[in-house]
Parts: sequence; structure tokens; C-alpha cells
Amino acid sequence: MSDKTQMRTIKPATGLRGEVRVPGDKSISHRSIMLGSLAEGTTRVSGFLMGEDNLATWRAFASMGVNIRQLGETELEIEGCGLDGLREPGDVLDCGNSGTTMRLMTGLLAGQSFFSVLTGDQYLRRRPMKRVVGPLGEMGARIWGRDGGERAPLAIQGARLRPVNYVSPVASAQVKSAILLAGLYTEGETTVREPHLSRDHSERMLGCFGADLRPFSGGVSLTGRPRLKAQDLLIPGDISSAAFFLVAGLIVPGSELLIANVGINPTRCGVIDVLRAMGGQIELVNERLQSGEPVADLLVKHSNLKGIEIGGELVPRAIDEFPVISVAAAVAEGVTTVRDAAELRVKETDRIAAMVSELSRLGVEVESLPDGMRINGRGEFAGGEVSSHGDHRIAMSLAMAALAATGPVTIDDTSCTETSFPGFWRLLAGLCQGE
Repeated sequence: MSDKTQMRTIKPATGLRGEVRVPGDKSISHRSIMLGSLAEGTTRVSGFLMGEDNLATWRAFASMGVNIRQLGETELEIEGCGLDGLREPGDVLDCGNSGTTMRLMTGLLAGQSFFSVLTGDQYLRRRPMKRVVGPLGEMGARIWGRDGGERAPLAIQGARLRPVNYVSPVASAQVKSAILLAGLYTEGETTVREPHLSRDHSERMLGCFGADLRPFSGGVSLTGRPRLKAQDLLIPGDISSAAFFLVAGLIVPGSELLIANVGINPTRCGVIDVLRAMGGQIELVNERLQSGEPVADLLVKHSNLKGIEIGGELVPRAIDEFPVISVAAAVAEGVTTVRDAAELRVKETDRIAAMVSELSRLGVEVESLPDGMRINGRGEFAGGEVSSHGDHRIAMSLAMAALAATGPVTIDDTSCTETSFPGFWRLLAGLCQGE
């Protein structure tokens, strides 16, 4: 997360029209570095997201001897070193603000032959890690951290791991992925079961690289010690980034936007299902398959939204999009209730508390629930001053609210958007100028 804050004022908009291209998928970009590094041969990646989180993953693997070259604005070459080719880093590995980097690398590093330490910024060091450290311990991992392994920094002494049959109490792609990456270093079959299906980018990419992996209803199994082979990867646009412009297109009168080349992985596109259930006009155009991931162009038109109930299996498929979903709910007619989303409280910030606070500042009637929120839609936002809480998704969600406000909205810190969406403000400004 950047130390340099930047205040911005966003004015109301009308009639947003045109084509939008969002940066590459953050989750897939992380995994392309990780698996490309463990593969044999040269992996070529197009569409890599050059955000702060992904750069933290890049730097970590470079510190372990992996040669990664940037060929163009979003193109990389990764010289894989094989499953056992990583080298002990000479310094602590800094994950910045990236929970994905820390949690997945904890699993990957647990099976190495060397010692390593993972740390992060002040926000990441507050986030829970025992959900990963616990199951890895069942595999024989030797990991130490503050609060009994709950908080980073994490010290990891590589160990000989054994397979595990783990039943996760939460649907978490980071927990599942950490166990699967550790499972690469076992002799035998590792299985992870979940209460609901979380995002499956790790499984899809492991399959592309040649891992012996078997998804089944409620979980996935992986056989250890595969030979991973280098691939050419084309990363689609990030649905989490596209979500901001989906909501903008729905709530700004007279709008019609085409968001090109977006990943529509079924485990990720819960935001589309939610917005459609609210009455949003969203059409999938030119559906296709790209490097093992489903992709489409998204056509969105201004719509009259209505309040709905959101919970259950839909939540993990839209967990990162709830801040901007709450913006759509504030414009919708009627009450929207979000439940089963307690995970939002342990993201970069407590995103439930943050959105309740900032929507209230913009005149929205909103109530905090232990595992979600209740929003009474009012059709518009008041202008005013709000805080991003240093969270990239909060900042961009509030910018979307500003577009449908009755007056300008000033956001205190907008530099944090570099975490996941470099160029966001430039893209938004261009879209508003083209009204």
C-alpha cells in the first residue's frame, strides 16, 4: 500500500458511453508468477497486472533466484526453475499489502528445503493467518508467527510434508490454494473440501501446467510431485475491476458501456448474478475460452434496480465486489440485505464498517450486521467528504457513488488504487469527459 495519499474530488456524471478495458486479473497474475517459477521451461504471460500486490509476488520470486523479464507494458517471461529449484532468499520477503502473496507463498514455502520469513505492511500484519498456518501444520509444516501463528511476520522452516484431507470451515481460495501448493511437495494425494466453492483459478492454472488434479463436488484432490511444464498464458481483464464500471453503467442515467475482455469464471462472477437479480441489464457478448479461463465482453445499460437478499453460496463468488455492490444497493428501490459475509471484516480493512460509515456520510440509510449490512435504497447520494480507509476497493466504490451523487464527493486517499487498478483515475476521467 502506498505511503503517499492523494485527495480527489469526483463530480456527478450523466450518460457514460463507450468501451472500457480493465487491467489483467489480479488473482490469475499472482498465480502465473508462482506456477511459472515452479515449471520447467520459459512461461510467457500477456495481460499481467502491474499492480502493487502482483509486483510483491514478482519481487519475492526474484529474491529466490527466478529470472523474470518484462517484455512490454503487460508482458512477462518467466524462466522456470522446476519444483525444487527455488533458492533460499537472502532477506525477509516483503508481501506489501498482498494477502494472496503471503497466504499462497506460506503454502509453497512450507515444502522447500530452506528457511524463509514473510512480512508485510502494517495492514497485512494485522490480518489472520492461522487459517492457513493451521492446515499446513497438519501436513508437517514448521511455521512460527505472532499470536501463535495468527499474525505475520511468519517464519517458515521448510520441511518434508505429508498429504492431508482437509475440510475447510470457510470457502477461501487462499486457504485452498496454499494447501494445494504445499501438496505439490508431498508424496501422495492432498484433498481440500469447502462448504461452498471458492474461486478456482489455482486449479485451472495447475491443470494448464500439467498437474494431476481432480475437482469433485465440494472439493479438489491433487497428486504431489508433478512435473510442471511452461505455458503461454493470456490473462483476461479482472472481473473485480470491471465491477466498478458495471455499477457505474447501471446507476448513472443514460449510460451504456462495453467492458471488453473480462474473465467470467463461474466462481468469480457472482457480482453479475447479484446485479442481474437487482434488475441490472448486463449482457455477455463474444463468450470464449482463453488459457483455461472463460472470457466475454460485458454490455451494461442504465437500469432501475431493486433491493434483494444476498447470502449463502453467492457470497464467496462476489466477496471482493461487495463494497461496490453496496453502492448499487444504495441506489436501488427498497431494502438490500447482505448476510454470510463476515469475511469482509478481515480484508484490507473491515469493509462492512468502512462502507457503512462512508455511505452514511453520503446520506444513505445503512445498518451494520455482524456478517453483512442492510441498506435502504434512496435513489441517489448526497455530496460530501468521505474516507477510503486506505483500501483500494473502498476508494473505487466511493468514486462510483460520486458519479450518481447530487454534488461533488471528495475522497481523502486515492493512491491506494495502485494496489489492484493502476490507471483507474485516468480511465474514469476519460470516460467522464466523453459523456
